[in-house]
Parts: sequence; C-alpha cells; structure tokens
Amino acid sequence: MKVILYIGHHKVGSTALQTFLSWNWLKLLRDGGILYPMVEAEGLGNCLRRAMTGKDDHGRLSLNQREPHNTLAFRMIDEVGGFKLPAFLDRPPSSLQMMRAIREQVENLTPSTVIMCSEVMSNFGHVGPQLTRRIRDLFPGAEFEIYLTLRRPDEYLASWHGQRFRFGYKLDRLEGAVAKRYATSVHFDYKTLLLPWQETFPDARFHIRNYRDVLAAGGSCEDFIRQVGVRFPSGLAAAPRSNQSIPYAFYEIARRANQTLEGPLPGQMMNFLERTSASRDVPANSEVEVLGAEARAHLSDRFQPIHAYLGKVADQSPFFPDIDELGRVRPVPELDAARAALARLRSLPPWSRPSAPLWQFLKELEI
Repeated sequence: MKVILYIGHHKVGSTALQTFLSWNWLKLLRDGGILYPMVEAEGLGNCLRRAMTGKDDHGRLSLNQREPHNTLAFRMIDEVGGFKLPAFLDRPPSSLQMMRAIREQVENLTPSTVIMCSEVMSNFGHVGPQLTRRIRDLFPGAEFEIYLTLRRPDEYLASWHGQRFRFGYKLDRLEGAVAKRYATSVHFDYKTLLLPWQETFPDARFHIRNYRDVLAAGGSCEDFIRQVGVRFPSGLAAAPRSNQSIPYAFYEIARRANQTLEGPLPGQMMNFLERTSASRDVPANSEVEVLGAEARAHLSDRFQPIHAYLGKVADQSPFFPDIDELGRVRPVPELDAARAALARLRSLPPWSRPSAPLWQFLKELEI
C-alpha cells in the first residue's frame, strides 16, 4: 500500500485540495482505490450516506468532513503539550481513537493508496519528532510519498499574518519586531519543519514544491495530481478556489476592526473586505511594504542557510529563484496603502457598502 502525506504548508492551497479530496471521496475509492480516510463520527457518517446513495457530496462540507486530518493533527499537537486545540474544533476524539478509525477503514476497504492531507502537520517538526513517528507507525510496511509546498518567506509571512486577522486575533502590525519574531517559527524556519520528516521517512519520495511552480501548474489540486505517483480516476469534480485573502492595503483596516468591533462584526468585516469590488482599486500587494526594511534585512540574512538546505534536499538550487526579492523594500508604506484603501471604501455607492455598524466604523476610522 502507498501512503501519500500532504504536510502543507499553510496558505498554499491546502483547503482547495482538501475540498477536492472530500468531494470526490466515493469516486476516488470506488474507481481508483484511493482512500481519503475520515477520523470521527461526523465524517464517517457523511461518507456512509454517500456510499449508500452512490452520490458524492459537492455541497457545503463541515470542517470535520473536509479537513479530517487537520482535526487529527491538532489533537496530536495538543496531547503532547504543543499549542492548544483551536476553538472551532468541538471536542474531537483522542488521537488514539482517530487513528483507530483510520486503521479500521484501511483494513475493511483495502485501498491501494491512502492520502493524508493536513497543513497542520507542518507544525510537527517544531513540536516534537514523536509526532512524525506516530504517523509512520500508523501504516506499517507502507511505501510513503511526502508532498510539501513552500512560499518565499516574505510573501508567506504577509499572507499568514493576514490569515490570522480572519481568525479574529488582535495583533500588532507585521512590520519590524513582529516579523522578526516569526523567524524561529514554522512559518519561516523551513528546515526545522522538514528535517524531522526526512529523518522519520528516510526512504520516502519527497515532492518539495515552490508555490509559484504550483500556481503555474494550475493550482494545488492540479500540481498534486501531476506530481505524486498515483493514477487518479477520470471525471473527478474540480474544487473551487478556497480561503480567499484580502489585499495588503486592507490589513490595517482588518487589524483595527478586530481590536475595535465586538461579537460577529470583525468576521463580517473580513467577509466584506474579501468580496468588495474596491479591492481592484487599491495598491497591488507587490508594491506595498508590510515587513519594513529592518525586518527584511534581518530575515534575508537568517534565511540564507535555510535556503541552501532547501536547494540541496529538493535538488533545485536556488529553490526560490527570486530569493533576492526577500530583501527588497516595496515603494508604498503599508499605512499609506491603508489610507488610500480607506478612501476608496468610503467612496463606495450605497448599494455596495457593508452593514450599518461596519459602515459607521469605516467612516470614523482614522489611520
């Protein structure tokens, strides 16, 4: 049996791939012998209904149905004293129970291939090597392939910081000290992310991908199918683009909304900023400086040995051909971009504005 482990990273299209695998669960298993296993009752119940009706579910999926292995990875991290379970997970089973559910599916369905897909597993190397060993031991005697997508760190840090606004965090701006603090985390130290997987799976085939190459291939689903050594059945449903990001020019507006607004309003502001047509008329991300000159110089220096390591293990040197962009300061300061974006939002016609509380916030906001 072959086991393919998609271990991330964050903000590289994992949600689209998880949606694709979940939507096509039945056809993948029935026509391709490919199992995307569930881990708890909700996901298993959904799959049983689809097996009984013969219909895959292309509608709205819950997190447990779409991203079962994130639930497992979060629980594994929590159980060894890493970061705590996020609030959006409602009392998931223990990791032992979830792993037993996976083993039962493998034994009863006898797939030729199992796909585990979780960007949260990218955190294992920073938490403890026992986590990668537990994944290995879940599939004794299996042949492994491991797929990982990485973004150039300045682009990644900016995108990840913006993702945290979506989660409602009350954060400082990324510029300066905040950006430098990321340097010891999984969000920058790609060597610490990857090395435990190499050590635990010395015979695995690794696919270490540059995010720009993934985009050039058509996206996360297309690149994953093309890279891994498994033949996928035809006629699979394509997943929509997921997890939209807001422009950097909106970051300060979203940050201040999280700090000022209460209840569901910060989330509603993020939804509005993701969908407003005003996003087309703000400074482009490539022109907006969110890290700052000092942080860029610091991170550029810190990343050199990490980048050399990536080039060696991926047999692609330089791994990021545009790595010099990490140190280049963009021409538009973030707060200037935010002021221009706020002015554009205030010029929206009445039918394009958000709800009254959000509109009042935008009218009173000073940057």
